[in-house]
Amino acid sequence: MLVPPPLSLYIHIPWCVQKCPYCDFNSHALKADIPELDYIDALIDDLDTDLAAYGLEHSTRPLHSIFIGGGTPSLIAPAEIGRLLEAVKARIPFSDDIEITMEANPGTVEAGRFTAYRQAGVNRISIGVQSFQDEKLKRLGRIHGSQEAIRAAGLAEEAGLNSFNIDLMHGLPDQSVEDALSDLRQAIALNPPHLSWYQLTIEPNTLFYSKPPVLPDDDELWDIFEQGHELLREAGYVQYEISGYSKPGVQCRHNLNYWRFGDYLGIGCGAHGKISFPDGTITRTVKVKHPRGYLNPAKPYLDQETQVAAGERPFEFFMNRFRLLEACPKQDYVERTGLPLASIAGPIEWALEKNYLADHGDSWQITEQGKLFLNDLLAAFVDDEDDA
Repeated sequence: MLVPPPLSLYIHIPWCVQKCPYCDFNSHALKADIPELDYIDALIDDLDTDLAAYGLEHSTRPLHSIFIGGGTPSLIAPAEIGRLLEAVKARIPFSDDIEITMEANPGTVEAGRFTAYRQAGVNRISIGVQSFQDEKLKRLGRIHGSQEAIRAAGLAEEAGLNSFNIDLMHGLPDQSVEDALSDLRQAIALNPPHLSWYQLTIEPNTLFYSKPPVLPDDDELWDIFEQGHELLREAGYVQYEISGYSKPGVQCRHNLNYWRFGDYLGIGCGAHGKISFPDGTITRTVKVKHPRGYLNPAKPYLDQETQVAAGERPFEFFMNRFRLLEACPKQDYVERTGLPLASIAGPIEWALEKNYLADHGDSWQITEQGKLFLNDLLAAFVDDEDDA
């Protein structure tokens, strides 16, 4: 039987000062003032529409986390963020230890602004630093410099937040191994409780895709990862997912809910959502992407709504779950997909024989071999679906 998992909320703010050449997110460069009041009103109305559509208007199911992403949410005034969070709380009960994260760009943060966001209800900030080297930041199209990034991290620590994250990329154009490790050492020196350290990838529909820069080769990338991982370990950070490192006890709860195949409402331009129901239905939603369409009162907020078929659930579950390095309880598979363990007996047996997974009785654990051949491991669950 499918048991509805923990519930989160994703809120998308689509505007940026300018579009970065590597970015394929749903973001739009500012051409005029942000219609803050209208957009916050629309977000609240969007939430009301979802709650009514999915029978959650009077639900006691609490929110475990909220993530305000973008775009650049720190372009929105703290007072409007506070109004939004108050409206959400009036509609959905908050868990006692709810995590409320907001992304921020160092180039849009003024002195004291983090404190104002904390007073508005935000208790975790994710700072999009990407690099501490000015030359690299210019190549990435970032609007901030290295000193602004260092200052932003200091402001986040001073604001009294429960936690803050630094987003840092490696594998940048013309980046040497020492360049990448220097960025990482600077990030570690700022002592963030959480650090997202991920490799730059070239995505379609980006400027870098049409005009590819020279990136480090595979040997250099491996050296960066291997040496960087050791630096983080020595500094007391624990890798708990592919790109996520944290001090003990401060993992990102919102991301954990994604990777554990949890539920989340998605409001705002292009926001994605996933909701599970006791009758076994799993619904995915996507909202209208462009601000003009989203803010048009004559149009619905919902752009797409699909049901996750039973045959798709094994792959979807493990595609998310195997991002995490923790053991996966077998009961989670049953409760979050609504399927019996027998539905994946074939691919699980194959994965155990290949030493991609270890069986601990009540859980599975991805092995080092499994991490190296993750695509092959996941493909086994796609094949199982096709054979069904």
